[in-house]
Amino acid sequence: MPKPIVRIYTDYKSPYAFVANKRLFELEQTHGVRLEWLPYTLRVAEFMGTVEERTPHFWRKVRYAYMDARRYANAQGLVMKGPRRIYDAFYSSVGMLFAQRHGLFRPYHDMVFRKFWSHELEIDDLAAITDVITSCGGSGSDFEAFVQGPGRAEHDRIIDEAEALGVFGVPTMVFNGELFWGGDRIDMLIERIEKPETIEAALGSRHRKPA
Repeated sequence: MPKPIVRIYTDYKSPYAFVANKRLFELEQTHGVRLEWLPYTLRVAEFMGTVEERTPHFWRKVRYAYMDARRYANAQGLVMKGPRRIYDAFYSSVGMLFAQRHGLFRPYHDMVFRKFWSHELEIDDLAAITDVITSCGGSGSDFEAFVQGPGRAEHDRIIDEAEALGVFGVPTMVFNGELFWGGDRIDMLIERIEKPETIEAALGSRHRKPA
């Protein structure tokens, strides 16, 4: 019997995506689901505006958001330093896709999050992401060929599909067609997973017995 799938959209520059990882990975053991991780590369200027347009109210909200995320990080023993600038996470997102294809996802995923939030990695530096790939056992030249070749189209297609589903932020979990945005929605996601009727729907009608 195949496992129900929970799709997770994430971005390495999101503090809330970082601190949600632990609970999401635990779902594989506690609830027998298969996690499908996909990048949703946030375009910060689209929803936050340019730096010049941001008001004092906006900056108070940003400072609180990072303080709040740091609470979750501290509770897990994670280091979370505030980002030094605005990042384009494209290279790290394509790195995720490459790592998945080559059996490197979990070490890559953990390393990128950990190093970025401890100020040890620039996620918009191709050479730096290539170094992560090679340190996880992958081919740096193959990765850079993927970035310069089909990686961009695949990345953009995933973003377009996510937005067609209604995704607008991370982490967003999708289960049985229903969206759950934010780590504080994981409990609600678990409630849905635990309902027998949602498990049956998630597995698909082909697994039901004929009437």
